[in-house]
Amino acid sequence: MRFVGTCYRAHDPRWAFKPTSGDGAAIRGARFNPKGVPALYLALSIMTAVKEANQGFAHRIDPCVLCSYNIDCENVFDLTTEEGRAAHSVSMEEMACSWATALAEGRRPASWSIYDRLDARGTAGILVPSFAPRAEADDRNLVLWKWGPDLPRQVNVNDPSGRLPQDQLSWR
Repeated sequence: MRFVGTCYRAHDPRWAFKPTSGDGAAIRGARFNPKGVPALYLALSIMTAVKEANQGFAHRIDPCVLCSYNIDCENVFDLTTEEGRAAHSVSMEEMACSWATALAEGRRPASWSIYDRLDARGTAGILVPSFAPRAEADDRNLVLWKWGPDLPRQVNVNDPSGRLPQDQLSWR
């Protein structure tokens, strides 16, 4: 499918100068990307972005920079429905696995096999339910493995006033 819309992400201020890099996710890997694979995790709503950023600690939110993104990306697979998951041989159990626990125990998370299978098919990314604590049924994320500033996998951060820093030194 082609995903066209606005997405959101709450960034650690230290990395707000690279809002479209995906490098942070590549360092250790995350739910849907193995270590070494950049991924851009975006929420479809502002509240989902906040839930993802605070991971259930509603009483505290670390300082963050909330950004919005314009997305126009082809070859995104929708895994939010049973039909979508069946069409791409993905199970909810695979998606919802305890990926952080698996990493801590030195195991490869089951959810990384989703990347393996879909990347081999040239998939740019996936639309998935949010697995953040207190996520509701309509909380959704877009996870991209292939993106850039141009079509057909276009991702651009909205910064019309130029407020985002240019590097780590330009914002203290």
